[in-house]
Amino acid sequence: MKIRSLIRGTSMLGVAVALAGLSSGLLSLARAQAPAPEMAEMRRGMELMQKQMAVMTPELVEKANALSPQIKQFLMKVALKHPRQSDHLTLRQVMQEILADYQAVAGALAVENGDLAADAARRIADHRLPRGGMLPYLPIEKVSDQALSVLPAMEEAVEAGARRLAEAAEKGDMVTAAQHFGTMTSGCVACHAHFRGQPGTSPRVRAR
Repeated sequence: MKIRSLIRGTSMLGVAVALAGLSSGLLSLARAQAPAPEMAEMRRGMELMQKQMAVMTPELVEKANALSPQIKQFLMKVALKHPRQSDHLTLRQVMQEILADYQAVAGALAVENGDLAADAARRIADHRLPRGGMLPYLPIEKVSDQALSVLPAMEEAVEAGARRLAEAAEKGDMVTAAQHFGTMTSGCVACHAHFRGQPGTSPRVRAR
């Protein structure tokens, strides 16, 4: 029992050290790049990141702490842009919410209901974050600078595309809205292909 307690304590100490390293690195980056009025926002972002990492396993915390300052800063900006953060929902449940909004956009575009399309598209852009953020639900080998370097482009395609879709739909320009819907869809598919792989497959099932 004492050995287990010691191991558990050592693991928690490792997490605490890693969290301190994350905060120090991001704070240094903030001081170097952010004007004084933005420092409070940067600190709030670091608090959100620490909250996410507090529920991660020591192994994942170590991987996250090893990411470059640029990737960490991007993840922090994502956390700041998404104030709806769940303490219990998984990424799959969040994706179910996004899928429902995606289908609402598609249906609204088909019947030229610009207001409904705009509302659902903005919900996609401002989607909820799952417990622990995005990293815990990725394959552990994908928590690296190389794998995560694609995230800014995918965010631009999906979330910025959704906002542009909403703006066009509100103006009644359904053709342009549909074009942005295609861009958003391409971003979704690219992100799934990169991080999720082929849905329904398992390494424990022999290939056909």
